[in-house]
Amino acid sequence: MLPDFDDFLLSLHSANYSAKTIYNYDRDLQVFAAFLDAASIPFASSNKKSIALYKAYLTSQDRQTAMAQDAPLKLSARSVNRMLSSLRSYLKYLLEMDLPCPIAPESVKLVKAERKHPRVAELFELQKLIEAPAMFEKNHNVALRNRAMLEVLFATGMRISELCNLNRQQIDGSGRIFIMGKGKKQRFTYLTPRAQSCVEEYLSTRTDDSPALFIPYRGRNAGNRTRRVSTNYLQDRIVRYREKLRINVPTSAHSLRHGFATYLAEEGASPAAIQILLGHESLATTTRYVHASDRYAEETHHKFHPLSHDN
Repeated sequence: MLPDFDDFLLSLHSANYSAKTIYNYDRDLQVFAAFLDAASIPFASSNKKSIALYKAYLTSQDRQTAMAQDAPLKLSARSVNRMLSSLRSYLKYLLEMDLPCPIAPESVKLVKAERKHPRVAELFELQKLIEAPAMFEKNHNVALRNRAMLEVLFATGMRISELCNLNRQQIDGSGRIFIMGKGKKQRFTYLTPRAQSCVEEYLSTRTDDSPALFIPYRGRNAGNRTRRVSTNYLQDRIVRYREKLRINVPTSAHSLRHGFATYLAEEGASPAAIQILLGHESLATTTRYVHASDRYAEETHHKFHPLSHDN
């Protein structure tokens, strides 16, 4: 166990971090503690060389999970950096509390990560995906619900976890939705008229008193008023729809969020406005979501390059 580890986690809780974020810090730092133990390196004696060895360990096939099990997959550079950032935060806490800290937080350098720009499906393909439940779901109520969920995802750009946690009362008569998002940040998102129409049609079939906007119709305790459609269920359905529609570009709930940002940008939306709608703290994060198509880039070049027109 790392020194003052429980106090560090308690400080995160006091700072109003989400339970999931605290769990991630806990898990990441347990991996570091296990590495020190396996390498017989006391935390008080760790140094820059220890960090270099830890980086090599994280990218090796010998890495173990926080549960001391063999890791099934090699960590991506992004995952390695998340774990290194957790270590940084822990070291910063020790310094802030005037506790012994053998390594300066700034000595924990992140690894170089390849910046990938995932492709976004064409707009007509995303529209076919959103409308797919009516084609592939045999149960009429399930089809209405799933169509409404996909419409809301693409209309608002919200995260799938935010969608599944929505309550009916969060949507007002104008289609505006109040969201408590990641990091407990509050924001408004907005339904398109077609999304609002789909939600209203779906709700017209509901006879229950559950506060949840999207509820399951099948499975154990499906009628329980506390039950909600799970993120895993919707992700699985999106994969099935994509395969049946033979859409080549890998498409997920997160792809609809990417598409939301990309196609708003293609229509001329301000990056700052997209940032607010996505609930990003940094504009740099937003730019990673906006991946304009090659066709749009070509049209922009031809239209706006100062020497592209004959004079």
